[in-house]
Amino acid sequence: MVSIRDIAKMAAVSPASVSRILNHDQNFSINEETRKRVIDIANRMHYSKEASKKGPRFNHDSMQIGLILRHNQESELNDPYFHEIHRGIEQEAARWRMRVITPFGMRDESKEWQRLKDFGAVIMVGEMTNEGIERVKQVNNNVILVDNYAEHPGVDVIKTDFAEKTQEILDLLYKDGHRKIAFIGGYNSVVRPDGSVIRDKREVRAVSYRNWMKLHDLQDEINIQIGRWSAEDGMMLATQILQNKDRPTAIVVASDPMAMGVYKAISKTGLTIPDDVSVVSFDDVEMNQYLVPSLSSVRMEAKEMGKTAVKLARDRMIEPSNMPMQLICASKLMIRESIKKLKK
Repeated sequence: MVSIRDIAKMAAVSPASVSRILNHDQNFSINEETRKRVIDIANRMHYSKEASKKGPRFNHDSMQIGLILRHNQESELNDPYFHEIHRGIEQEAARWRMRVITPFGMRDESKEWQRLKDFGAVIMVGEMTNEGIERVKQVNNNVILVDNYAEHPGVDVIKTDFAEKTQEILDLLYKDGHRKIAFIGGYNSVVRPDGSVIRDKREVRAVSYRNWMKLHDLQDEINIQIGRWSAEDGMMLATQILQNKDRPTAIVVASDPMAMGVYKAISKTGLTIPDDVSVVSFDDVEMNQYLVPSLSSVRMEAKEMGKTAVKLARDRMIEPSNMPMQLICASKLMIRESIKKLKK
């Protein structure tokens, strides 16, 4: 069961203060708002003096987080972005002594929806259809979506600024003289309640690229290539682009694993980075700085996104709110050697 120290951490007060409040110490002076918060948390966490002495901590379902992931364990290891989000969730939950349980995967055919009602909150990482999110919300009102870009009224959403960051990259390339700019990315995948996947080319970075090119009167130069989020497809798609006589002078890539394939394709074609082609990517995995030339990439603190999801879930458990939150996490473009200004 939950301990006084656990309540103190949740309420942001000392264990001694919690003890005196719960023991109704008449000589203890503390503001009424703090007193009420401590008592509310203790009640929500089903605190019991006797059970706290005897039992293990945090074994009550109401303080557990249900985690629904789009990736399975194998595919997550090949995607550094989602892997870091998951790590952040696990680390932050451990810091608050909260258990994280995966009742089912987003892509599982069979799902025990009713099992979700026992959790204090449900975190969903990746995109699911509105129908699927409503199924979750029907049994658990504390739903937090991570890396989701659709409109879902009534739930909390944590997403990136990748659309804006794509525009920043294109602004930089335009300033450096680039007009023939191509885009290589992966399919947008949205999971249905039955586990099947809807794939299309409307991924947030691809959409942002297309809109930016149109706004800058470069619609004739639009070149979008979409495939799987893998180095193999990155290499294949880049090879197709570079075989054209009117090849691009810059390529924006939606993920570092795909960018690895783009690097290889450029090398096999006999071209060089950045003299012939500038390359910018997303993820900023550690190995980028060791590539030759080092890869310019957008760094998103994905682990912090996972931690933020747990903090939001914790707040919802302690003090439910009727106002859903939409949090946009800021990323940073790391400029390295893979971008070059064109000679005038």
